[in-house]
Order: sequence, then C-alpha cells, then structure tokens
Amino acid sequence: MSDLRYRLLTGTDDHAFCERVSKALDEGYRLHGAPAITFDGTTPIVAQAVVRDPSAETSNNS
Repeated sequence: MSDLRYRLLTGTDDHAFCERVSKALDEGYRLHGAPAITFDGTTPIVAQAVVRDPSAETSNNS
C-alpha cells in the first residue's frame, strides 16, 4: 500500500483501469471529484483522483 494521501489514476478507459480504481478503494482511498475523460484521436483516456485520510496512528505521531 502506498503512503500517498492523493493519487491521480490515469489510463485508457478499459477494464484494467477500473480494476486499478477498485484496488485503490480497497486500500482505503476514496474517490475525489468526478472522473475526467479525453480522447487522443484513437483511444479514450480517463483520470480519477483518489484520496485517503491520514490514519489515526499517523495523526497521533505528528
């Protein structure tokens, strides 16, 4: 699991991208804002921001 609190997931609009978003949600991230989509002339490219709140353990050690 990553220690990053913010991640921007990007890629082609396919099953693998959906799996990456689902995995991030399983790791405790939550969706942040709406997804974005663009078209590069051939393939739809999507982006989804995800965020994770700092854990209580991390907050207590600050």
